[in-house]
Amino acid sequence: MQTVKMVVAGPYAAGKTQFIGTISEIDVVSTEKATASVEEQSIKNSTTVAMDFGRITVDDDLVLYLFGTPGQKRFDFMWEILSEGMLGFIVMVDSTRPETFREAVNIMNTFRQYAATPFVIAANKQDLPDAWSIEDLRIALRLDNDVKLLPCTGTDRESVKAVLLELLFSILEELESEALIEE
Repeated sequence: MQTVKMVVAGPYAAGKTQFIGTISEIDVVSTEKATASVEEQSIKNSTTVAMDFGRITVDDDLVLYLFGTPGQKRFDFMWEILSEGMLGFIVMVDSTRPETFREAVNIMNTFRQYAATPFVIAANKQDLPDAWSIEDLRIALRLDNDVKLLPCTGTDRESVKAVLLELLFSILEELESEALIEE
């Protein structure tokens, strides 16, 4: 059986834990703790302090392991640990919170330094009326046209599945091209 490790990263409250919980076939292993500051509590009541873990069986031969990172800067030491062995990563962006866009770009660049693996950007909360459009997000995030920026609603299973499949196809494509080079 082939296993594929994917990391789900992004700023605080971007929707990483929800994303994994929406699709995981097992109860998500989570390290949620109460938020510490009044500012954090105004956004949400709990935060990931180490990681989230979920699993999806694609078929008899393929299982995806999803590792969600903490979004707060004080827990960023976990990012490199969680990136070890990843075959691809997703950067979640909260489409309604432009104040987090710069941080999302920094996270993307950090993970690109950890490993030269495929990645996608998931523009979460696209179902909300104040969500930035994909086109405007691409400009705000200063993304090249070859970077996959996908609309997402982290509470919708089909939306989450579409993001994961896009990353999986990119991973499989890269593995196939590496196999051809080795021949």
